[in-house]
Amino acid sequence: MNIIIWLIIGGVVGWLASIVMRRDGQQGILLNIVVGIVGAFIGGWLIGPLLGAGSINDGISIMSFIVSLLGAIILLAIINLFKRGSVR
Repeated sequence: MNIIIWLIIGGVVGWLASIVMRRDGQQGILLNIVVGIVGAFIGGWLIGPLLGAGSINDGISIMSFIVSLLGAIILLAIINLFKRGSVR
């Protein structure tokens, strides 16, 4: 059941992060899911302990969703930095 939750939440988080970073037209649904899942991992590992929030594995809450979204935005910013030379 956790895998299905990761796929759904990862897709939504990746899609929202791609809209925030203006990359929505450049990536498809599969890449949105990958960005969302990796972003949730990064957010749960880096940002979660700083804010005292859990990850998606601990339960779906507004704070865990925001932490996952911030992780996905950080991931897309790093990708933009290496690809274009600017975060944008």
